[in-house]
Amino acid sequence: VQLQASGGGLVQAGGSLRLSCITSGRTDSSSPMGWFRQAPGKEREFVAAITWSGGSTNYGEAVKGRFTISRAKYDDTIYLQMNSLTPEDTAVYYCARDLRDARLWSTAIHPHIKYWGKGTQVTVSS
Repeated sequence: VQLQASGGGLVQAGGSLRLSCITSGRTDSSSPMGWFRQAPGKEREFVAAITWSGGSTNYGEAVKGRFTISRAKYDDTIYLQMNSLTPEDTAVYYCARDLRDARLWSTAIHPHIKYWGKGTQVTVSS
């Protein structure tokens, strides 16, 4: 399984970006997907996750109300719409795929995630 994230870049504070993550290769069926991020010198942090059907989502506290994760029903491509960005959102954003229930994803589970993408840099200037 390969995950390819794209859509990162440089944006001013208050701006928006949309990340995409495409899955290729032989996949586990019915797999939740999501996003984590890691800023320099910090632990990898949970951002958002979504169930296989797309019907349920889960967000980290730092992004609730600003970020939206989505996927077409039963599709292996996910998106992360990021609005009202602040310099604190600056990080490498990693796409993730794992069989754990998306509603239980958190920062604590990142060492156990089965598949990772290579990451895309998001930089927010003040």
